[in-house]
Amino acid sequence: MLIKIKKEDEKKRLDKFLTQNLPINRSQIKKLIKSGQILVNNKQPTVHRFLKENDIIKLQKKDITELTKEKKLTANQKIKLNIVFENENIIIINKKAGLLVHPTDKMEPNTLVNGLLAYYPKIKNVGDDPLRPGIVHRLDKGVSGLMLVCKNQTAFDYYKKLFKTRQIKKIYTALVHGQMAQKEDLIDMPITRSASSGKMAVHSKEQGGKQALTRYSVIKQFNHFALLEVEILTGRTHQIRAHLNALNHPVVGDPLYKQKNVKQKIELDRIFLHSKILGFTNLQGEYQEFTAKLPDKLDKIIKELK
Repeated sequence: MLIKIKKEDEKKRLDKFLTQNLPINRSQIKKLIKSGQILVNNKQPTVHRFLKENDIIKLQKKDITELTKEKKLTANQKIKLNIVFENENIIIINKKAGLLVHPTDKMEPNTLVNGLLAYYPKIKNVGDDPLRPGIVHRLDKGVSGLMLVCKNQTAFDYYKKLFKTRQIKKIYTALVHGQMAQKEDLIDMPITRSASSGKMAVHSKEQGGKQALTRYSVIKQFNHFALLEVEILTGRTHQIRAHLNALNHPVVGDPLYKQKNVKQKIELDRIFLHSKILGFTNLQGEYQEFTAKLPDKLDKIIKELK
């Protein structure tokens, strides 16, 4: 199978281009590239290679077919969806902590996507990734709160553009270690994935960091903690967690972005991060905003703090 790059696709990243044009996800594409099963101009490329007009991408259809067969989604009626709102275009879900949004390479059968397929089977044809039908954004497994899911391709294309152009209001509640020096601030620190640890970390743009903007305000200060309202103006992976950790105020309960020298620990089996508000202008041109209260477990912790 040969794909010749057209002028309109020039300067696109190889892995992103293939994700948009093949029925397999980006992690699968990366594996094919790294194993030499995808070539550009008969040479093994890097995953992040930028394409040029007339480049020739070579790959085997059988590799794609095998991956697609191995990674087939199944509906799971046991996944209960907490639906806040639904119409003919979208579903607003209050996701519980501990629930994966979509399967990883391990193809877990108990993700939000598996539940969506059982609830609304037609969603399998929505989106640009067959393993993430209807998903235009996601929440980390340990994070709870509001998520928007699309029920048709028109809605998917529309809301995907809103997220990309930063026209979605996304506000979270977070409990962090330590007292904040400022009552409110805008964190403007580029982040990217660290080659050594695999975690997202603050790096300059010269080091490959991508712009990441996080605004926070203090709701309440405690002796050794601060309760924050956090708005993300960009949508980078682990953005809130990486930014607050970089300020030496890691989110309580975060197993990945944490620091040893905290003055008081709280035993928590999840991240104290909750998607509280989601707002947007819908397909009819009307503004809608949804709110999800803090889960009881997190609310109890706040009430017991001093």
